[in-house]
Amino acid sequence: MTIINRQQAFVQLGLFLNRHFSNTWNPKEERFHKDLAALIDVAYTFNGWFTPDNITRALTGISDMLEEQQLRSFSASIKEPKQAKNVAIIMAGNIPAVGFHDMLCVLLSGHSVLIKVSSDDPALIPFLAGMIIYYEPTFASAINFSEARLANFEAVIATGSNTSAKHFEYYFGKYPHVIRKNRSSIAALNGKETKEQLTELGKDIFYYYGLGCRNVSKLYVPEGYVFDSLFEAVYDFKYVIDNKKYNNNYEYNRAIYLLDLVPFLDNNFLMIRESNELHAPTSVLFYETYSNQTQLVENISSLKNNLQCIMSTFELEGIKTIEFGQSQKPTIFDFADDVNTLDFLNTL
Repeated sequence: MTIINRQQAFVQLGLFLNRHFSNTWNPKEERFHKDLAALIDVAYTFNGWFTPDNITRALTGISDMLEEQQLRSFSASIKEPKQAKNVAIIMAGNIPAVGFHDMLCVLLSGHSVLIKVSSDDPALIPFLAGMIIYYEPTFASAINFSEARLANFEAVIATGSNTSAKHFEYYFGKYPHVIRKNRSSIAALNGKETKEQLTELGKDIFYYYGLGCRNVSKLYVPEGYVFDSLFEAVYDFKYVIDNKKYNNNYEYNRAIYLLDLVPFLDNNFLMIRESNELHAPTSVLFYETYSNQTQLVENISSLKNNLQCIMSTFELEGIKTIEFGQSQKPTIFDFADDVNTLDFLNTL
C-alpha cells in the first residue's frame, strides 16, 4: 500500500465526517451515518462526559485535520519503513476519540497498530478504524485491537496520568516508546481583555468540561485583578452545571473548600481560587498573581515541561502563545507534549 493510498483513506474519512455533521449524507453510506448517529447516543449513555455536542466537536476537529492538502503536507516528512513495525497505542479516554492522532500517525507512516482503547471511550476509535478499512481494505491487516494484556508489538505510544506513566515506563521501557504524562494549559491576562476575548477564553476553560490537557486550568493575572468581568463574560457556559458528572464535582469541591475554610470565588458553576498548583480539579480554576511581565515570563518558563497550551492576548518574550478560544482546535501539526510522533516513527 503506497502512502498515497494511505492518505486517501484518511481524506475520505474526513469527507465522511464532514458530510455527517453537515447533514449532507451520501445515500451509499447511509448505513454508516446511521451507525455513527446511534453510536453517539450510546457513547453518551455509557459515559456522561461524552455529550453529543462534545463528540460532534471532537469528530468535527478530526474532519478538519484530514483536509487533503494539509494531510499531504503533514505526511511530507514520513520515511517509508524498510520493515513495518507493530506499534501499540494505549489511548486515553478523557475526550472523545482523543487517541485518533496517534493512530493516524502510525498508519500514515506505514506501520501497523495494536490499539488498547480506554474503558471510558471503547467504541469511537473502532468505528473510525472501521471506516478507514472501508475506504482502504488493505488496512484490515494493519489495524488490531486488544482487550487483554498487550503482546506482539515492537514500539509503544502511551498516554495517561503521571501515575500510570510510571507503570508504562516499567513495563514498556525496553521498547522504543513515547510515554505522555499529565499536562495542563494556562492563560495569562493583563486586565485589558475585552468581554469578547474573555468569552473566547471560556471555550478554553469549559469545552469538554475542562477535562483535556488543552483546557485552561490556571490563570496568571496582575496583582489586584478583579474577576467580575471574567465571570460575566463566561456566563453563557453555565450549561456545564446541568451535566450530572460536572455538578457532582462542583458540589464536592465546593463542600471541601467550605469545610477547610479555603477562600474562593464562585458563580454557581465555576470556582476560582488562588493556588500555586497547576492542575485544578474539575469545576475549579486556579489563579496566581504577578507584579510585572518579567516575573510572569519567569513563572511560565519554569513550567514549560508541564504545559500543553499557553493562552494570551499579548506577547510573552520567548514563549509561544495561542489566542483565546483556540486551544480546542488543534491542527494536524499539533503534537501532544510537543513530541513529534512522526519523527519517532521514522526511527523505528
